[in-house]
Amino acid sequence: MLLWFVMLYWVLSIGIGLYASTKVHTAKDFAIAGRHLPIHIVIATVFATWFGSEAVLGIPAVFLKEGLHGVVADPFGASLCLVLVGLLFAAPLYRMNLLTIGDFYRKRFGRIAESMTSIAIVISYLGWVGAQITALGLVFNVLSAGEISQITGMWIGSITILIYTMVGGMWAVAITDFLQMIVIVIGMLFIGHEISGQVGGVGAVIKHASEAGKFEFWPNMDLKSMIGFFAAWITIMLGSIPQQDVFQRVQSAKTVKIAIWGSVIGGVMYFLFAFVPMFLAYSATLIDPKMVNDLIDVDPQMILPRLVLDHAPLVAQVLFFGALLSAIKSCASATLLAPSVTFTENIIKPLLIKRLAGQKLADHLLLRYMRLVTLAFTLLVTLYAVNSKASIFSMVENAYQITLVTAFIPLACGVYWKRSNNQGALFSIFGGLLTWLLMLIAGPADPLIPAQLAGVIASAFGMVIGSLLPSYIKDELPEHERGYLHEHASQQH
Repeated sequence: MLLWFVMLYWVLSIGIGLYASTKVHTAKDFAIAGRHLPIHIVIATVFATWFGSEAVLGIPAVFLKEGLHGVVADPFGASLCLVLVGLLFAAPLYRMNLLTIGDFYRKRFGRIAESMTSIAIVISYLGWVGAQITALGLVFNVLSAGEISQITGMWIGSITILIYTMVGGMWAVAITDFLQMIVIVIGMLFIGHEISGQVGGVGAVIKHASEAGKFEFWPNMDLKSMIGFFAAWITIMLGSIPQQDVFQRVQSAKTVKIAIWGSVIGGVMYFLFAFVPMFLAYSATLIDPKMVNDLIDVDPQMILPRLVLDHAPLVAQVLFFGALLSAIKSCASATLLAPSVTFTENIIKPLLIKRLAGQKLADHLLLRYMRLVTLAFTLLVTLYAVNSKASIFSMVENAYQITLVTAFIPLACGVYWKRSNNQGALFSIFGGLLTWLLMLIAGPADPLIPAQLAGVIASAFGMVIGSLLPSYIKDELPEHERGYLHEHASQQH
């Protein structure tokens, strides 16, 4: 019965996505919904995109083992990322009227910077999308009582999400995200009410968790612990800012005010609702401590689904798994679309234009390539997920290291530092990337400074040194565009 209810909801949401595809007529419609989204849709798509499998399965599993200290990257860093995007980056980027975040690097720092950052952004999505595909396989396996293997479930999930993402683009993602946000909110609040009634209320769970030391947030006051804590915090908080999925939501808004507040409100909502799955998972230690002890070191991601299946009524089960699938689908569809659009616009399109001897690429051809790349990326990331042994939380957290060390400093300095130039951007990109790779490959197993922190520090030094030295690399950005960008960045600051 539960499986049939969930499958019905699954088919319904796909139908809505396919209906949304009727709005797609151009590449701009596909990539950023033609910049027509109202405030409630922007908030919904920001929230639903980030409230994915890691929020429902990954974060609670880490919280049970490590407490709040273990989840500093997500939701603390992740929600702050969305707030910072809204307050500091939404307005200047929106006014530039770009299709992808890679377009910013081209206009500000030239073609090489565009290509390097775009490739880094596309690679970073392997981990994030892989986490959603892994979670889909887990859910189908649980709901079918093992009749559907986890690998088969991954392929079923990825193919069905591909259908409406490939034909409907950002319009399909946005409309389904709005529906899925409603299901997530109702489902999480309902199951929270059901479970809290079994443990004596919310206060009893909070008291028990507090006495168990789960609310200890700050690290030990020694240098190594503090550096590691800071590195974990900024990995997603800053590494997610130069990401296409965040940028798409900013660019899809009707107005600049909607772009700003949609990101800020969506980030605050994400932070608040991320604590509901943590509350539910910790409630399991009071309701079924044996089950928790059996799974905590073997497969902690299964604790929350098992709690719902074993101790909640059918209505609560339907709402929980509906919310879980909504969370996964909304995140997966957005993170399939984002790298596909980036790769097409910033890697394939320049190559095609070069072959056409500088002639403009027809819009319908660009749209076709975006859809084909979405198909190819879905197949690639599903194969990655099938063969990955990493946990959902670690796949998401590690995904942002490459954009942190290559793309964040050029973006921040490109918007807010007028003297930053092409040479500084290239020093920053290559310096951050090489430092990060050397630390991972040849560095100590347990370094004082984590690889991603060393990489972003090197990236910052590279930007400053490269921009202040005599420039030997031509600045391709016209003077009037550079002034325009800096003027609006200063206003936003």
